[in-house]
Amino acid sequence: MKSIMTMAALLVIAGCSRDPDMAAVDVEAKKSIKRYDITQSLAANGKVLVAGTQSGAALVSRDDGKTWARQMLGPVSLTGMAVCPDGSFVGIDFNHKVWVADVNGENWKSSALEKPRVPLAITCDSLGRWHVAGSGAKIAVSSDQGGSWQLTDLEEDAQITALQMIDEKQGVALGEFGLSARTEDGGATWKKAAPIAGEFYPYAVLFVDHKEGYASGLAGTVLRTRDGGVTWTRIGNASGASLYRLFLHGGKPHGVGAGGVVARLEGDSFRAIAYPDAAPVFLGAGASLPGQPAVVIGGPGGLVRVVGTQVN
Repeated sequence: MKSIMTMAALLVIAGCSRDPDMAAVDVEAKKSIKRYDITQSLAANGKVLVAGTQSGAALVSRDDGKTWARQMLGPVSLTGMAVCPDGSFVGIDFNHKVWVADVNGENWKSSALEKPRVPLAITCDSLGRWHVAGSGAKIAVSSDQGGSWQLTDLEEDAQITALQMIDEKQGVALGEFGLSARTEDGGATWKKAAPIAGEFYPYAVLFVDHKEGYASGLAGTVLRTRDGGVTWTRIGNASGASLYRLFLHGGKPHGVGAGGVVARLEGDSFRAIAYPDAAPVFLGAGASLPGQPAVVIGGPGGLVRVVGTQVN
């Protein structure tokens, strides 16, 4: 009798329970951007925007960030991305690969990268060559879209975390413990330069011309060079935030970083740009919107949005 009563009670409870809202589940499943996405890299070629995530997806916008399409690439974590002169996109995958997409951000293809074992920075020079730097103080260059690689080993126990080719010949690489290196032959060889003082740890490097460049690092440090990276001096960072990405927008250096900060170089200091509904989260990705008074930023929780930069 007791078991019958228990069964009856369970039936009553089940009858009172609401069916799961499958419509809401279906709506969430159809969204291009998921709440679990972490936007790690961003790039724009004037035609489309591409965002790389840690969740195996590349997000593509054809309307300046208003809407996005999702492309699943598999077990992929796109930690860095660059645009080549032909408008194609090239990105590094934490899982030892380099990915390339066409000018529409489509038709993604990967190639294996043996070294550096952990790729941490990528750039594409004016001749379309790919340059990848990372763990073990190694820098690789490919002139055939990943078909083959030429490797330089700086023989240091350090990670190279920031890299830029200034033109087809000159480039600068920065790494842990103040490591600094330069190339003057298009990445065929790299030579170590004098280390940056204070065991500087870089997040990003950006050159505006052959002489003037900026590097951002730990604890909100920002350095400037006016001799092509031979020497570096500290400048102001009124935003107080560590800037994880640096990029040019409207001819001026901009950065994104900790606490949701979007900053711009004004005089001798980076200053925060006020924007509505700023979330106090780390911004691990940022890029200029060509021809627009706006930049695109990305971070955790499916954050990828456009921020206006026009000064009122």
